Amino acid sequence: MNVSAAGQMPAMAELGGESDSMPKRMALICFLSLVMLMSIFGNLLVMVAVCKDRQLRKIKTNYFIVSLAFADLLVSVLVMPFGAIELVHQHWIYGETFCLVRTSLDVLLTTASILHLCCIALDRYYAICCQPLVYRNKMTPMRVALMIGGCWVIPTFISFLPIMQGWNSIGIDHLINERRFNNSSNTTSCVFMVNKPYALTCSLVAFYIPLVLMVLAYQRIYITARAHALQISMLQRAGGAGTSAAGTSGGVSAGAPDSADHQRNHRMRTETKAAKTLCIIMGCFCLCWAPFFVTNVVDPFIDYTVPEQLWAACLWLGYINSMLNPILYAFLNKSFRRAFLIILCCGRQRYRRPSILGSGAPCTATQINGSTHVLKYCVLHNGNHSEQEKKSLHTHIESHESCL
Repeated sequence: MNVSAAGQMPAMAELGGESDSMPKRMALICFLSLVMLMSIFGNLLVMVAVCKDRQLRKIKTNYFIVSLAFADLLVSVLVMPFGAIELVHQHWIYGETFCLVRTSLDVLLTTASILHLCCIALDRYYAICCQPLVYRNKMTPMRVALMIGGCWVIPTFISFLPIMQGWNSIGIDHLINERRFNNSSNTTSCVFMVNKPYALTCSLVAFYIPLVLMVLAYQRIYITARAHALQISMLQRAGGAGTSAAGTSGGVSAGAPDSADHQRNHRMRTETKAAKTLCIIMGCFCLCWAPFFVTNVVDPFIDYTVPEQLWAACLWLGYINSMLNPILYAFLNKSFRRAFLIILCCGRQRYRRPSILGSGAPCTATQINGSTHVLKYCVLHNGNHSEQEKKSLHTHIESHESCL
């Protein structure tokens, strides 16, 4: 009796440990499932919106956004599920070959996603910081296609090619074999470790170079947006002064100081909104990917002592960026939101797009990632526009509408 009771105690202790870990496992499954489902839904919605909305298809930037959504969708479908299964079950059940394929897809698709973000920043830089004619000359359909193609081709040189050839594991094969097989539980893991040359090269191409380009582009965009807002505010004050003078000569008084204060407050709100939006975009990008790529560079130089739990947390933080991209680059844009409402509400007429060149004062909308700066040309030859000016203004609208 005593022997059997003693023999049952380890089994009961193991069952008790499993019951304690069950709530944590369920919470982990719910969290990972939520990330994957939201990423799939958001990126699919972006792609369908552009396919169904003719106005969205006219804007060059949206081709980058569709390709970005496709890359993030593939991350959600081909990469996240297998990573979630391994994270929940704590072992790999699909074999060594598929481990290499899955790892290569992981590096390929996440790098492609990051490069698309860099291309979007460069496209917006040309759209906002250059003249409309310069933007049309630089961002031709052929160049857009080449940039999108580069976002997909360049990652192959740091994913399938070196990983399938084993270049990333040169000099550390013994460490990979030790971590791949767990003798205590008789299980295997999908281990991806990199040597120092691969870690530096991969991190530079996939993160640090795009990061520098994005920071420079968005910094210049913000400076240009401030200059535009200041210039248009001066034009509006000049137009208001002319109107005030005309009103005074006709016996009508005008509140010029109040108008000036209003324009100043509007410009300050515009600049603040632009700064906040750009900070959100760069903040989310850095928050999601900086921990992983910093760890990726540091780990080979500290003898691969980074805990597995920290690696998993950094990796899934990067995956979350694929869920956030549709929100940052599409959901914050009014045109995309209108297209989403039409799709989700079965095409109700109340959400249909109004004409861009409707009645009212002509204006250009310089949009930065969902932050709209309305730059009205109110003082153009006392409101008399020639056909050439109207054509130039319409071109300016199209070039700036390409920016979210």
